[in-house]
Amino acid sequence: MLELRGVTKLYSSIPAVNDVSFTARAGEITGYLGPNGSGKSTTLKMITGLVEPTRGAILFDGEPVERNWFEFKRRTGYVPEEPHLYSHLTGLEYLTMVAQLRGLPRHSSADKIDGLLRLFSLRGDRDLPLSSYSKGMRQKVLLSAALLHNPDLILLDEPFSGLDVTFGLVVRSLVREFAARGKVVLFSSHELETVERICSHVVILHRGTIVADDSIEALRTLMALPTLEQIFSQLAVEQDTESISREIANLILA
Repeated sequence: MLELRGVTKLYSSIPAVNDVSFTARAGEITGYLGPNGSGKSTTLKMITGLVEPTRGAILFDGEPVERNWFEFKRRTGYVPEEPHLYSHLTGLEYLTMVAQLRGLPRHSSADKIDGLLRLFSLRGDRDLPLSSYSKGMRQKVLLSAALLHNPDLILLDEPFSGLDVTFGLVVRSLVREFAARGKVVLFSSHELETVERICSHVVILHRGTIVADDSIEALRTLMALPTLEQIFSQLAVEQDTESISREIANLILA
């Protein structure tokens, strides 16, 4: 179980994340939603240790993560929003490097890497430099690297970025499969339809503060709204989206 207690991050006294508390449980897929700039990626970076919280506590299985960073990171797989890869390496070289840094057994990790490259349709391009990969191909490499060591906590920040429809469906099923096998999955995405299909629980941020933390079904009942998109619009979208789209269309069509 992943637990955040009053987690806050200030930049020049301005809160990017403000007093965030929620729990992501094993066997569930927790959706983490919010408009751009709401603090989603900052939260995930604090969980991974890339950004230090100003205050608050982050716990995994009841233990503060900073008590043993090495062990926590060994149990964590993270797909960041931006694919920062070593572009001069090939796909095979990159995943081999990740396996070595993780201290994985050489022969078994080589077999697993080969299987991942095959299943993600990257085997034919494994010896090409990452600089030649499309965005979707780089995303597959990131997913493979995050899952290679069989993590207990899976953090996904826009994991469908660049993927075609087929592999979007594969990853959607894969996330469900990992949750069914007892993993803790925290999943941040702008794709509300996908979140509604695969997440049992959602946390919605607005300006760095949680405005909803419940099951999708409970939120539908509470707010008397039929879809997650309508719930999200009610809680976290300040603009009148229909009015803005109408003005844009009027401007273009004038």
